[in-house]
Amino acid sequence: MSRYATALTIAGSDSSGGAGIQADLKTMSALGVYGMTAITAVTVQNTLGVTAIQGINPDIVAAQIDAVYTDIRPDAVKIGMLFSQEIVEAVALALARNHASNIVLDPVMISTSGSKLISDEAIFAVKSMLLPMSAIVTPNVAEAIELTGCRSADEQIFALRQAGANGILLKGGDDLSGDPSQSTDILSVTTDDIPVKLTTGRIATYNTHGTGCTLSSAIASYLALGHPMKRAVIEAKDYITKALSAGADVSIGHGHGPVNHLFAPVPLSIIESPI
Repeated sequence: MSRYATALTIAGSDSSGGAGIQADLKTMSALGVYGMTAITAVTVQNTLGVTAIQGINPDIVAAQIDAVYTDIRPDAVKIGMLFSQEIVEAVALALARNHASNIVLDPVMISTSGSKLISDEAIFAVKSMLLPMSAIVTPNVAEAIELTGCRSADEQIFALRQAGANGILLKGGDDLSGDPSQSTDILSVTTDDIPVKLTTGRIATYNTHGTGCTLSSAIASYLALGHPMKRAVIEAKDYITKALSAGADVSIGHGHGPVNHLFAPVPLSIIESPI
């Protein structure tokens, strides 16, 4: 019997369509993966910033996850903005009881425009409950500092390992302290490997809204398609680089515009599944 490759995004809704579940679904669709959602919060935002957030009842968040798993089991999961400690706990318990795998944790705490998107109380729950069950965690510079209290990449990787992390991708695309023409991420897939630098040319554009959401959902998509972790990360980085380039000169909104998720969409991937 054949079926589509599937992925679930657990994240907040972006009313402007450039980040959150909207970006996740666009990314999954563009890469040929059937996307599903469990919405954790509704944000009032546009390209200029976030002005309000309302969290979804944690029981409803968990029920969305259960509903998906009891009918269409995801091949991978992307976790984005979770908003509150109660939602973090509900998500962790739901994923555990459904034996979720290929979890990509994007610890969304601060938006591109600098708005805080998660309560302080939720950070400990993310570290203690979600970090150990995730296949990879993808913090940006500010989030890595928030999670670890450390500033160097080596110290951050060590601290995340101590907290139970498996794969780690330290995103450096927003760190302007180095070469302004380059964007470098640091990937550590296992506890025994030597971290590798993944460097691409930096795209000159103001349209960076939702880049973190897009990258993490691309990783989840490639995992859903059966790619090993390192390859999934490399291909996801290539995808976001091309999406940034394709949307670099297009004006949408008056702030940080979105990337072009659909620069080269492919049909839904059909895979063989045991009956």
